[in-house]
Amino acid sequence: MALVTPLDPNHDPETKQLAEFFNETLGFCPNSVLTMQHRPAISKAFINLNKAVMANEGRVTSALKRMIAWVSSNATGCRYCQAHAIRAAERYGAEQEQLDNIWEYRTHPAFSEAERAALDFSLAASQVPNAINAEIKERLYQHWNEGEIVEMLGVISLFGYLNRWNDSMGTSIEDGAVESAEQYLGKHGWEKGKHDGSRY
Repeated sequence: MALVTPLDPNHDPETKQLAEFFNETLGFCPNSVLTMQHRPAISKAFINLNKAVMANEGRVTSALKRMIAWVSSNATGCRYCQAHAIRAAERYGAEQEQLDNIWEYRTHPAFSEAERAALDFSLAASQVPNAINAEIKERLYQHWNEGEIVEMLGVISLFGYLNRWNDSMGTSIEDGAVESAEQYLGKHGWEKGKHDGSRY
């Protein structure tokens, strides 16, 4: 079971209203948010940050933002966030070929050089120690402007928070997220791990 029990979706009316955002992105309110409700100021601040980070202000598409989130979550090993990110990428129109080959983004023809630069940025920024260097910066600036780079790093940083939260919490993973993860990530060994609801 999770470190802390998620609260009922009706526990905090303001969080419930804000959390309707996730019905669009995931098709359900995530257990991570239901757990954050133990301190409603955290759940509300998190949802508002999530909405701001995921808003489209330039050419960084909703699908690419979710693939950036997946690469970040894959780098840190959070299986809960890997599943959520690939599900959201699917729901936001990522190409089928990209979803099927996300593990091979560096070489697969379904990904453009601009997308590869963004995804490599996510990978480098999510490592410990941080691996951002002059080459990553140069490749980013070949394809993206400063505002778009800020959007990307917003996604990476948001998922840094989520990766820590969900992996430490052992957040129980929802059925819809499991379905997407098994479809797109299962062939590479994805499994629920500590998020199966029975550990801790």
